[in-house]
Amino acid sequence: MEYLLLKKIVKDRAKENVELKNCILELKKDEGMNEKNSSLEKENLDLKSEIDALKRTFSKFSSSNDKMDKLLGMQRCVFDRVGLGFDEMNKVKHFDKFLDRKKKVMNCNFCGKVGHITSTCWNRKSSTKIKTIWILKGTFPTNVKGPKTIWVPKI
Repeated sequence: MEYLLLKKIVKDRAKENVELKNCILELKKDEGMNEKNSSLEKENLDLKSEIDALKRTFSKFSSSNDKMDKLLGMQRCVFDRVGLGFDEMNKVKHFDKFLDRKKKVMNCNFCGKVGHITSTCWNRKSSTKIKTIWILKGTFPTNVKGPKTIWVPKI
């Protein structure tokens, strides 16, 4: 009888042991969740502080923008000389007359004619077909062909 009683106590203790092990596992899971929760709360606080800093920066920007608008709104027009002995703003003379530009006179530096420039000179383009070289005055080349001239065709 005592044996059966002890056997029953062992079974009860085994069930209780299993229940306590399950309880320990659940507590460990809850502990892990608590750690995650605390890390998320810390991150949340960091983000809130960052948001507050950004709000302060943005409020400074928006207030400076309002101040700039106010300053620009307080400025007077250039022609508004009221208080300096001039007439009011409505009697300002606006200049609508425009002067015509003078037309440029193009002179060619090669041929001296009016109406074109050196880069478009037909006389220059046609004369470059003959290649010439520069010879100083008073020097005599060794292979003279014809009378003494300053410009000699290049051979």
